Amino acid sequence: MTTMPVSDDLAPYAAEPLPVSPGVAQVWLRSDDAVLIDVREPFENAANHIGGSMLRPLGSIDAQDIAREFGGSRVIFHCQAGKRSQEAAERCAAAGVMAFTLDGGIDAWKSAGLPVERSASAPRIGVMRQVQITAGSLVLLGVVLGATVAPAFLGISAVVGCGLVFAGATGWCGLAKALSLAPWNRVHGTSCSS
Repeated sequence: MTTMPVSDDLAPYAAEPLPVSPGVAQVWLRSDDAVLIDVREPFENAANHIGGSMLRPLGSIDAQDIAREFGGSRVIFHCQAGKRSQEAAERCAAAGVMAFTLDGGIDAWKSAGLPVERSASAPRIGVMRQVQITAGSLVLLGVVLGATVAPAFLGISAVVGCGLVFAGATGWCGLAKALSLAPWNRVHGTSCSS
């Protein structure tokens, strides 16, 4: 995958989104030549986000709304590593938006030494760590109950293991979604420009 250089000739890129490096994205953002949209979930955005980015979770992206709101601008989508932002960018490019993706997502942004911010309302323990704690506890519980009470309890460990494999293969984690709804993970004040 090639990263698009800084160029004023955007015509070839309007139909299909291309990745831009964190450095190019930063140049565009500093000169007000682009809009940055974070397509992650609010709890992810609260834990760390790029200053000036707008939060629009992937599930709420409406390509026509983005086209009306930012029609003449470069729109850079980002997520954690790139999968969700690619989906958002493709949808919006099909609606005529000059859509780009942040190559490597916020992970690449941080690796490039560029600044990120943390919301005061961010959970103390990140949701993915909560997933690891919960899944590990359930696996351990299933093994202990399976060994001491009845072998059928090993099914708990099997179900959790299958869920983790599914999450790793697809990038979608039902347990993370469920935990993000818990009262201690409710994030306020990140639904607009951060």
